[in-house]
Amino acid sequence: MTPGDEMIGHESAWREWRAALESARMHHGWILAGPKGMGKGAFARAAARELVAEAGVHQPDGAHPDIIVLDPLPANDDEEKKRDDGKPYQTKRNITVDQIRRMQSRLITRPTLGSRRAVIIDPADDLEKGSVNALLKSLEEPPVGTFFLLVTHRPGRLLATVRSRCRMLRFAPVAAREIDTILQKQSPNADTTTRAAAIAAAEGSPGAALAFVDRELGPLHVLMQRIMREGDAGFGLRGALADEIGARPDRERILAALDLARATLAEDLAAAPRGRQLKLIQAHGAITRLAREAPTYNFDAGLLIMEIGGLLASAAMPREAAT
Repeated sequence: MTPGDEMIGHESAWREWRAALESARMHHGWILAGPKGMGKGAFARAAARELVAEAGVHQPDGAHPDIIVLDPLPANDDEEKKRDDGKPYQTKRNITVDQIRRMQSRLITRPTLGSRRAVIIDPADDLEKGSVNALLKSLEEPPVGTFFLLVTHRPGRLLATVRSRCRMLRFAPVAAREIDTILQKQSPNADTTTRAAAIAAAEGSPGAALAFVDRELGPLHVLMQRIMREGDAGFGLRGALADEIGARPDRERILAALDLARATLAEDLAAAPRGRQLKLIQAHGAITRLAREAPTYNFDAGLLIMEIGGLLASAAMPREAAT
């Protein structure tokens, strides 16, 4: 999201953060927790700037010497060149222990512009096991003036020892009207119908809504909804789904499709009779497991999308209800 959008829908989080800033003792470790696409990363960067700023000291507009951001590095030299050229690029699957150790070596020195330094890890979900153990040492004995902001989509996956040393800041789903404000600002060419579909599929996540529009997921959503209404006894809709996602989709498009499938199942959950609710929940859980595994394993995209279609079909409306 662009600067300023980290404020939209997160007024409660900002109140809690600023109250802590003004208190006598600011906690040194924070976990920013909530579903992916909520704007937690943008919040962390804006909050870190407030944390390190001091009256009378000029703060740079770009990279800040007292804010260290750890996120997954480019996957290889070619992807690094794409990043440097400002193009989309593929990243490594994890934040490595070497990144943590390089960060820790910087903590030996004093902050550059003031008395405080912020370390953002985005997302902490992507830390290698060795990275978590190395980070834990810094959380247990943080250097004076150093504060950690751990962005996480699944806080339950963090070690209990990490959670116990941090204060939790939770991000609730953003209201539809606020997501629409972001879409109108960042995707001005999206029409009302597209925005409405994006908001419905996003389940309160501005990032998911933007991905829906920017990645042109509307046709995928229509096909998924058809499978949910009609089933797919002849596999034709699953084939159309595979054609729509493309022969060689990048990892981000696959993950967006998985998120969209989960949202499509959730759309039907509230109004479904109990018997179908159980099928919806089972299918949602299976797709959630696929979403966890997708960044780690190399799936055949065609087979994966067929599996997604099969799970949607397993939770489709009973034929008599759909007619």
